Amino acid sequence: MSIEPGAERANPLDRIIDAALQRAGGWLPFDRFMALALYAPGLGYYANTLAKFGQMPSSGSDFVTAPELSPLFGQSLAVAVEDALAHTGTREVWEFGAGSGALATQLLESLGERIDRYTIVDLSGTLRERQQQALGAWGDKVRWLSELPEAMQGVVVGNEVLDAMPVKLLARVAGQWFERGVVRGPDGVLRYADQPTELRPPVAVEGMHDYLTEIHPQAQAFVATLADRLERGAAFLIDYGFPEAEYYHPQRHMGTVMCHQGHRSDGNPLVQVGAKDITAHVDFTGVALAGQEAGLAVLGYCNQARFLINCGLVARLEHASVQQRAMAARLIHEHEMGELFKVIGFVAGVQPWDSVGFREGDRTHTL
Repeated sequence: MSIEPGAERANPLDRIIDAALQRAGGWLPFDRFMALALYAPGLGYYANTLAKFGQMPSSGSDFVTAPELSPLFGQSLAVAVEDALAHTGTREVWEFGAGSGALATQLLESLGERIDRYTIVDLSGTLRERQQQALGAWGDKVRWLSELPEAMQGVVVGNEVLDAMPVKLLARVAGQWFERGVVRGPDGVLRYADQPTELRPPVAVEGMHDYLTEIHPQAQAFVATLADRLERGAAFLIDYGFPEAEYYHPQRHMGTVMCHQGHRSDGNPLVQVGAKDITAHVDFTGVALAGQEAGLAVLGYCNQARFLINCGLVARLEHASVQQRAMAARLIHEHEMGELFKVIGFVAGVQPWDSVGFREGDRTHTL
């Protein structure tokens, strides 16, 4: 692809995408496009200064996560984290993609002197600034890193981290598999374009109907890297998604890529690039296998409702106000976050134990 003189884009992120398209010969795999749209320094959605997290559109935010909904989320998660700290003999919590800092605040308040240090690993400089303001009261107990160290010990938490990792799009059209990528049309508009590929979903998708789905090499590579670096400890990853039997169900033929802006969802990531979130549901079977193949043991897997109830959320609701109960109920109601969101736990360096968060309702057998 060549850019005609005078056709330079006014938006700096568009210019970066055009340069990437030109280097790639005019066709950019969707995962590379998604990486630029979300993480291009200073310009991608998670790297720019736009508001992102909040309960209402009036705040200028685009979506709400569990810690913003209710502090009872972090207070309940802290029960499982403290249990894991005790069983692994560690005293540090690591959080990936700490967002507004709400979850870190809740865990720090709940765990208190049980931990010596709270480390946040976040690529976004603007979000780091917001986190530092929110967590200033804890001083040097909190530190920030831009990448994983070579070796680490402790308990890792990641809430809605995996869904924001770039995915590859695979499309079965007229019985043939293609990788879906992005091109710039003659009219200057970004469009999808398919190229034949040897890539396939991890399981065969029944039928011959047209079918769009995702594969998750980056999320799986992240878990493998975590396994390589975590010498002793545990990890709890919380996100929306399914085991592969549900993920690649024949009826799920439109894929799961979704955008979020102003607390509304849409399915077109090729418009307003950099101004809205782009996500995909998580294939938890692929995540579990990536962890196991890299040396982690699965501690448990269940939906968010069961995990939080196991960790005492219902008892905490007894002392909450009516408004607090209403917000916290969204964490466990089946039609809200309770069923769609799942929790997977891993352990490294010690034998798995009867983790409190998975004590009832464990679904590891479905992975």
